[in-house]
Amino acid sequence: MIETATAINTLPSAARQAGFESPSEQLITLTYSQLQGLIVQAVQESIQPLQDEISQLREERGQDRQEIASLRLKMASLETLQEQDTNRICLDIAYDRRRLTALEHPAKEPGKTETSRAEKIEKYLQGRPDHRATFETLKGCLQIDNVLLNQAIKTLMDRHPGQYRIGKSPGDKRKRTLIMLPK
Repeated sequence: MIETATAINTLPSAARQAGFESPSEQLITLTYSQLQGLIVQAVQESIQPLQDEISQLREERGQDRQEIASLRLKMASLETLQEQDTNRICLDIAYDRRRLTALEHPAKEPGKTETSRAEKIEKYLQGRPDHRATFETLKGCLQIDNVLLNQAIKTLMDRHPGQYRIGKSPGDKRKRTLIMLPK
């Protein structure tokens, strides 16, 4: 700036003396309100591109927020769908395993011993006036353990569906009783 002032001061003095005034040196009279208006207009013109850019960025940010919300909803639905698919696949695998196991190990028919025990239980219950006996009594009569007794009772109940029922002992609710139902 100092260089500019020095250059202006060194202009040929003849030009100054000839009455030559450059347009930048002409005196202009402005009121305060006119000056203020010019400044406000200049500031607004310089700020307008920035305000336009800010508005555009706000619109884009709003669109981005909407897009993010949409993507979050889509992701949540995909996660739910994936979880459902996973559960369905797990159930299908479990079902297939059971079917394979059933095919590999078909249910076997009761043997002669189990059938004989089932018949003995049936005769024992028919001979009782109340047609019932505790599991403990049946184990003692057949001289077998819990596993073999359960197999014999299952065979009996399979051979005569709906004719027998397992209940609690009238005297002791902790003991199980096999009951022959009336026909």
